[in-house]
Amino acid sequence: QVQLVESGGGLVQAGGSLRLSCVASGRTFSSYRMGWFRQGPGEEREFVAAISRSGGRTYYADSVKGRFTISRDNAKNTVTLQMNSLKPEDTAVYYCAASTNWASTGWAVGSQYDYWGQGTQVTVSS
Repeated sequence: QVQLVESGGGLVQAGGSLRLSCVASGRTFSSYRMGWFRQGPGEEREFVAAISRSGGRTYYADSVKGRFTISRDNAKNTVTLQMNSLKPEDTAVYYCAASTNWASTGWAVGSQYDYWGQGTQVTVSS
């Protein structure tokens, strides 16, 4: 089992940047596929980005491609989401998630993730 704690959220103006971090407990962080999801007010949770166990493969939602970058440091049990050129529509609670899934699919599917953090609020003002 793994526990996930996100940090780095806050209030930023449109066009600004934020860096979210997620620290995982336990000694098997490298055995998990990691992802970021978000849920805006009145909206369903949606996929943002995912990264493979080694960090060699990354996946992004079309809405954030070119603006957000996911990375991980297995030595520090940390996955990071660098968010640039933020837009008001990026406002949401951002969740870190860990998956034991080994299939080539399911990267963007929330139900394929086994563990979730408590979330961190990101607010982008116009």
